[in-house]
Amino acid sequence: MSGIIHIFKTQGNDILNSIGQHISISLVSLLIAAVIAIPLAILLMRHKRAAEFILNVTSVLQTIPSLALLGILIPLVGIGTVPSVIALVVYAVMPIFQNTYSGLTTIDPNLEEAAEAFGLSRSKKLLKIEIPLAMPMIISGLRIAMVMIIGTATLAALIGAGGLGTYILLGIETNNNSLLIVGAVLSAILALIFSALIRGISKLSLRKIGIILATLVVLVGGVAGYRVIAQPKTTITIAGKMGSEPEILINMYKDLIEQDNPNIKVTTKANFGGTSFLYKALKSGSIDIYPEFTGTVLESLVKTKKGATHDPEATYELAKKLLKSQEDLEYLKPMKYENGYALVVKKSFAKKYNLKTVSDLIAVESKINAGFDPDFYQLSDGYPGISKAYNLKFGNTQTMESSIRYKAIANDKVNLVDGYTTDPQIQEYNLVALKDDKSFFPPYQGAPLVSEKLLTKYPEIRKTLNKLAGKISETDMQKMNYRVSVKHEKAAAVAREYLVKHGILNKK
Repeated sequence: MSGIIHIFKTQGNDILNSIGQHISISLVSLLIAAVIAIPLAILLMRHKRAAEFILNVTSVLQTIPSLALLGILIPLVGIGTVPSVIALVVYAVMPIFQNTYSGLTTIDPNLEEAAEAFGLSRSKKLLKIEIPLAMPMIISGLRIAMVMIIGTATLAALIGAGGLGTYILLGIETNNNSLLIVGAVLSAILALIFSALIRGISKLSLRKIGIILATLVVLVGGVAGYRVIAQPKTTITIAGKMGSEPEILINMYKDLIEQDNPNIKVTTKANFGGTSFLYKALKSGSIDIYPEFTGTVLESLVKTKKGATHDPEATYELAKKLLKSQEDLEYLKPMKYENGYALVVKKSFAKKYNLKTVSDLIAVESKINAGFDPDFYQLSDGYPGISKAYNLKFGNTQTMESSIRYKAIANDKVNLVDGYTTDPQIQEYNLVALKDDKSFFPPYQGAPLVSEKLLTKYPEIRKTLNKLAGKISETDMQKMNYRVSVKHEKAAAVAREYLVKHGILNKK
């Protein structure tokens, strides 16, 4: 509870902003879905085969996994709000169409005949008899769609659209239950509030409902239009993956670019999501820069039979060459630190058995009770490979989700885990990463991945971002991650402080 209170105290404005983004995306999606589905159901109410076809199509669309749909949309419409709204509309159309069609086609035939006997025209019968009688079903469809939209809208955070999903995804990524609870509970509260509001609206007359809907359309459209007009045109968009480290780096890029090029407008999109989303967004031109690791490039992004070597410089040069030849992307100079795999133990355990390197584990291998991420446990560059390279055979090993392995070692459930060298939990739980003295793990140096188009337009950015080349040690990054992830300091402030302290950025 204290963690949740601390988040509200330190991130209150950000939470309010995220709630506003979530509401905005959800309302826009619901209105568009309603404008599509309700008229379509009215149009097809007397065309059963066509209605069944549309229902089948919308049902199939709803089975597409949301992540897959977002991945498909990025190259077509970019990132941010637009692909998020499109995806949400796709999911919301089916329940609204189905309920509207069912409500209109299950009206008592005697009432239909009576309306015709009174000489009502088709339009008057629709407005006076059919829609009012179908309204409970229509409202039910809207409520189902709204709850679905608010829940699914949490994934909008993966492509830079913001919302409460940012807190849920960050909570999962950093094993921070407080962030997870804040995002999940606020999303649930929003769903309940809007469900109750829609139910309340259903008790109003058709005329009043029309006025409310028209007002919402005007308000939402007006706000969206104002944002487009008022917001300065962004020249460069810098994005980062989930977590504190990418957010720190993209703020460093932003500060350096704006210092050296005052006329360039820069926007950052933190906690964008996974590697594949960012890479697609960069290739499609939706973003211009994002920090990527050399090992990740060779393992996941380019086609190569060589793979990462154990030489950081050779790995970087190969990654740079392949990115240029295969995707026409520029990979600028890497920083000093590597965010690679590490074997991690408690400082007290290391002190007791004089452990400084991975080789030192040989003397205590029978005492090791290890907890590994499932991937690390199985992959050749994980436990199978390192046990062979160092001739290690631990007394006991078990797999566990990456999000809980640090808590497991902190609570003495295990005494060794896999991790990454810049993880803030190493400092938080008083741990130590053992030195890979045989250089088994491939290098993972971070460097700016930039579109060739951007550097053609602004060639001076190359020199600007290369100011970080060879800078930032593992200890430096670990401490900055700790301040952002654990102490909840602003990533922008932490990034600026480092740059100023090391003379890379001028004081303002």
